[in-house]
Amino acid sequence: MSQQIRDIMTESPLCVQPDTVVTDIAGKMRDQDVGAVLVTDDGELLGVVTDRDLVTRFLADGGDPGTATAGSIASAADFTVAPDDEVSRAVDLMRDQAVRRLPVVENGRPVGIVSIGDLAIERDERSALADISAAPANK
Repeated sequence: MSQQIRDIMTESPLCVQPDTVVTDIAGKMRDQDVGAVLVTDDGELLGVVTDRDLVTRFLADGGDPGTATAGSIASAADFTVAPDDEVSRAVDLMRDQAVRRLPVVENGRPVGIVSIGDLAIERDERSALADISAAPANK
């Protein structure tokens, strides 16, 4: 029996407006222990900002976190899944597109996010990645 994305996704993903400054994004990510935020406007998904985006694309290029906004640094949300999609679709997309997280979109609105850690826990709960993903956050 195939499993659906809704069975493993994290519901109610952290969303920010396009004008949210990077320092606020980083603080929200820290406070909510997440590695990605979805950038939305009127509930419509515009893009994604990951912890990796913040470090390797933004800070490494000398960006000013006090003035830059989510809308200016977000990656396009080119790859999404629906809650009713099979988990194998997320696996295929992540593998083919070399992404670690996928927004879950229903009727044009983000309703969740699925990560490579979610897939690891689902596919092989005894794997090292599953153990790391299930561990409590370092605070």
